[in-house]
Amino acid sequence: MEKPIYLKNPDDAQLFNELRKRVNQRVEKLPQNRDVYIKIKAIILPLIYFGLYLFALLNADQPWVYISNFVLMGISLVLIYLNLIHEAAHNNIFKSKKLNSLVLQIFDFVGANSYIWKKRHIAAHHAYPNVDGWDTDIEQSGLLLIVPWIKAKGIQKYQHFFFFLVYPLYLFNWMFIRDFRDFFDNERVILKTQGRIPVSEKIKMISFKLFYFFYQIAVPVLFFKVSMGLALGAWFLQVIAASIFALFVLLPLHPLPDNAFPKLDEKNGLPFSWLRHQLEVTNDLKENNWFVRNMLGNFNFHVAHHLFPNYSYMYYNEITEEIEQFARENNLGYKRFPIFTALGKHVDLLKQNANNAYFILEE
Repeated sequence: MEKPIYLKNPDDAQLFNELRKRVNQRVEKLPQNRDVYIKIKAIILPLIYFGLYLFALLNADQPWVYISNFVLMGISLVLIYLNLIHEAAHNNIFKSKKLNSLVLQIFDFVGANSYIWKKRHIAAHHAYPNVDGWDTDIEQSGLLLIVPWIKAKGIQKYQHFFFFLVYPLYLFNWMFIRDFRDFFDNERVILKTQGRIPVSEKIKMISFKLFYFFYQIAVPVLFFKVSMGLALGAWFLQVIAASIFALFVLLPLHPLPDNAFPKLDEKNGLPFSWLRHQLEVTNDLKENNWFVRNMLGNFNFHVAHHLFPNYSYMYYNEITEEIEQFARENNLGYKRFPIFTALGKHVDLLKQNANNAYFILEE
């Protein structure tokens, strides 16, 4: 399967080289011990998640304490993803790839799959963001239509009325459908472009899924006398809380009407150079405070991550200053919105797609 080809533009290549030089020089002047904070989180955040689990078990006779701890596990799961899993996939926590791989495998213990997610994130999302059929983060679910130049059909024409019922199920789809399809469905882009998946990884995926449900549901019921209803209900609320929190952070960064969804031409070519593509399909958020920087892994500075994924999020504040200044100087399309404005824009995108606004404009 032939991969998309970015537009070759020597001027844009030169621009990026200049930007990269400025960014590297800026980072070299900063304290080089910032990543130590992520290393500390690599110990603390998993301890918080499993500490909450243990506290829930020890208070299994108090249903609301049990439920509250499982909900907090859902919140901490997203913090683990934002601060650790995402950075480990880019080898940005430790210098050793083996240690980064070890951190990445935390994902296997919390219901996801580290092997297939890294392929999705690096070889699909980062390689071709917002490109339909290649970026797995904008895959069409059948219920919701994200790509504006695909015509809405059936229930998609009403998606702006019910999307808030679908989004809380985001991680259920991830755990029960998406992982399995990416491992076993030959029509998925992962299998089409990344080659065969080792049998050992398939066994590992299924084994960890079974282990996850064993300790999340079976252990409380079998050993701590938690009723099946309470065990299932608390786990369900954990995943709902994690889904809502995760999408609250992730949705405002790519799927907005202000961002492009580039179409491939007949030769599988993209309309933008790599540099302009990243700026066309990604936006930043204006929020920049302690909580966003230290708890949400600086996802507010998402353009910096797509342009310079080899730097950890601890450097994104200064890198973004360089990007913003450079974009002004060279008339590049850098975008930044308040988070609730961006979330509103995402809803606008769903409305426009439901009403086939793209096709109306074309006509």
